[in-house]
Amino acid sequence: MLDAMHLIHLGLPVLDEPRSRHFYERYFGFDPESGRRYDDGSLMLSNRDGFDLALHPGVRVGSLPEFLHFGFRFDGPDQVRSLLACLRADDVPIIEEHEESAYVAFKCLD
Repeated sequence: MLDAMHLIHLGLPVLDEPRSRHFYERYFGFDPESGRRYDDGSLMLSNRDGFDLALHPGVRVGSLPEFLHFGFRFDGPDQVRSLLACLRADDVPIIEEHEESAYVAFKCLD
């Protein structure tokens, strides 16, 4: 039973929901038409893989551990480089980068 289970949902506290929504729609492929509002104020966005991202507004959190992050995967390293260039051009803070022959990754702030 567990081998058929997939992670399909992530909830994030956000201070500026419109800004966060724009970020995840523009750079990470969440569908603007998929937005659903829930009674608790959360906005749920979906991507084409069926992954749901819940943005919960107005919640301030304390300091987070440095290792806390989540990732997206592309089919190849050139797509990662292209997104990284786009984020840089838009002045999105890039806080970590890795470049190896078959592995390209970065961490950015949303």
